[in-house]
Amino acid sequence: MAPAQQLSLRYDAPAKEWTEALPLGNGRLGAMVFGGVAEEHLQINEDTLWGGGPHDYTNPDAYSHLSELRQLIFAGKGKQADELSARMMGRPSLLMPYQPFCDLHLRFLGDGPAEEYARELDLRRAVSTVRYRRGDVVYLREAFVSRPDQVLVEHLTASRPASLRFVLQLDTRQPAGKTEAYEAGSLKLDGQVEPRQNPAYAWTGSWSEPGLRYSARLKLRVVGGRIVRGDHTLTVENADEATLILSGATSFRNFRDITGDAARQADAFVAAAAGKSFAQLLAAHLADYQPIFQRVSLRLGDGVQPATATDARIKSFAQDGDPQLAALYYQFGRYLLIASSRPGGQPANLQGLWNQDLVPAWSSKWTTNINLQMNYWPAETGDLWEEEQPLWDLIRDLRATGGETARIHYHARGWVLHHNTDLWRATTPVDGSWGLWPTGAAWLANQMWDHYEFSGDRAFLRQQAYPAMKEAAEFLLDTLVEAPPGTPFAGKLVTNPSFSPENQYSLHGDVAHLSYATTMDLEIVNDLFTRTAAAAALLGLDAPLRAQMEAAQRRLPPLQVGARGQLQEWIADYQETEPEHRHVSHLYGLFPGATVSTAKTPQLAAAAQRSLELRGDGGTGWAKAWKISLWAHLGDGDHAYRLLRGLIAESTLPDLFDTCPPFQIDGNFGGAAGIAEILLQSGESSITLLPALPSAWPDGEVKGLRARGGYKVDLLWRGGKLQRAVLHGGFRPIEAVYRGRKIALRAAPVTVLTPDTTGDALRIAAR
Repeated sequence: MAPAQQLSLRYDAPAKEWTEALPLGNGRLGAMVFGGVAEEHLQINEDTLWGGGPHDYTNPDAYSHLSELRQLIFAGKGKQADELSARMMGRPSLLMPYQPFCDLHLRFLGDGPAEEYARELDLRRAVSTVRYRRGDVVYLREAFVSRPDQVLVEHLTASRPASLRFVLQLDTRQPAGKTEAYEAGSLKLDGQVEPRQNPAYAWTGSWSEPGLRYSARLKLRVVGGRIVRGDHTLTVENADEATLILSGATSFRNFRDITGDAARQADAFVAAAAGKSFAQLLAAHLADYQPIFQRVSLRLGDGVQPATATDARIKSFAQDGDPQLAALYYQFGRYLLIASSRPGGQPANLQGLWNQDLVPAWSSKWTTNINLQMNYWPAETGDLWEEEQPLWDLIRDLRATGGETARIHYHARGWVLHHNTDLWRATTPVDGSWGLWPTGAAWLANQMWDHYEFSGDRAFLRQQAYPAMKEAAEFLLDTLVEAPPGTPFAGKLVTNPSFSPENQYSLHGDVAHLSYATTMDLEIVNDLFTRTAAAAALLGLDAPLRAQMEAAQRRLPPLQVGARGQLQEWIADYQETEPEHRHVSHLYGLFPGATVSTAKTPQLAAAAQRSLELRGDGGTGWAKAWKISLWAHLGDGDHAYRLLRGLIAESTLPDLFDTCPPFQIDGNFGGAAGIAEILLQSGESSITLLPALPSAWPDGEVKGLRARGGYKVDLLWRGGKLQRAVLHGGFRPIEAVYRGRKIALRAAPVTVLTPDTTGDALRIAAR
């Protein structure tokens, strides 16, 4: 592993804005630490505090319009189909928002300038520190969020006894929250989410009944000095050190039940943690976090981190290409996934775990036409497999609600998911015509197969993945329809309605979203049928279903190349209304899908490259992140690096958060995944070493990346050439590929590969 200073975000001033604060989290509780001198502010989230309440979003009238909608689409009347789709939206047609939980303020008593100020987020320890000097006293604050103890902990010390003096306040942006100081050194906050009418332009739903109850509890203890209790505050006078322990909970039990006792749960967390010393709490936190984070290490260049503050390094990245900042960005992505997604909690949403707004951008929910999926792209290669469990749990819930939507909206078996969901597990189309995209379930099911391919976990395949895959395939089998005479690919089986998220096309002078058999749909359906059949064969199940999928797959339209040499996005070569659109949905098959590759489908890969050239290198942060992996899978490392440079230099906030704009965390995860895809790619039967190494990274080393087939891979390179590869484990034979040369390998505890005398081919140096 690189030394600790290589994995720290460092700043020489407090945060002035939320996007300068530093994130902490344990998957359930999140905190943004501002690091102020006169006043410290920690903005806190709890992952189940959302607007609304348990709700059935299905629309009983939707199915009655499906046949007419399909006819309009087949007739080329996309605009009219878009208009009709309004009658098929869920009820309501806007989903509920993720909410801020509470805010902790420490107002320090005393004056004088702060000197030698430094704040830091140490990724190796998941600890935030603030250090400064006033006069001859050095003040230190350390904060972390513990998963074992389910509490936020902040520890304050000073180099001179009796120097800590501050007022502690706990409040919330929720209108009904009430704070009270009680007992010795304790604060409590209780409330219930009130009904709210949100503006429609915010793309956020409204609710008319009280919702979730929430409670926060804080325990303050000091060494030396004393605590003075006010009505709503605690004041520390002349203490040597102080420790704050805070936790919170809501009444959420599951998406159908919000009758939990929030106050009792918050009390229990704080009472248990309060019996432990700061050293014990920190030790338990590190014992939980570090074994996960330390599985992967990455060094680019000489590994020496500049002393410059992180925000300044971001600003200069376009010029200096600081390789250590790229390595830090990768590890920050892994850190964020550990902090925002742990077993038993909710998945990382559009903002991960962190949100300060009552009406956040796009409700800070789960968008399932790229963003949720991208959040978990770094989990497989980055060896964060247990962090995916909240996603698998979400899919379990969505199979239930999605089964009802499939039955009511489509009269179909299986389960369906459209382009968004929330805490209440909505699966209906929402927002507008672009929400009528019934392929989200299939994409998530494909992602479950990816996890099996990496892990070889048969129990996961049998108990979690295959049921979701099978039911998603059943929905598609029931809803594929035959294209009528006179339409492109008449007689073929097609998805209808269909959409290419989130692009529009022009036809007969009209602009429309809805179509049939878009390229992305065909890629997702092909992947799902192939993988579900493979899973069924592995498990010895459902031979008739396998036959049905294989027969349907043979009748799907092929992918097409358009007049400009591009991979065609729609069933016909329609005119794009936004040629540089942020989404590249039709390139799903290149990455993360498996229907397009330079090795097996070179013509389609060339067309995908042309599509990327036409789209350009701009777009949102997450759009740039996706393009990193796409260019990496085309083998063009320098172009992939160009996108990474744009992502960091143009679409990264001072605290390394991605900006869409505004802040949206998927770009962090997609960027981290892209760095891994530059260094290592794997398929059904091969592992490619340094497939897209950019010239900007001639020297480096990575340890612990995961590959399909169950392998763990270490790579060392110098002068742009591989020096050594070590493959650990594996559950099936593979071919290792380097610069087009292949070597067959059987699974073994350890296999060491080195280049031969040509520098291009590989040889087995040791087993």
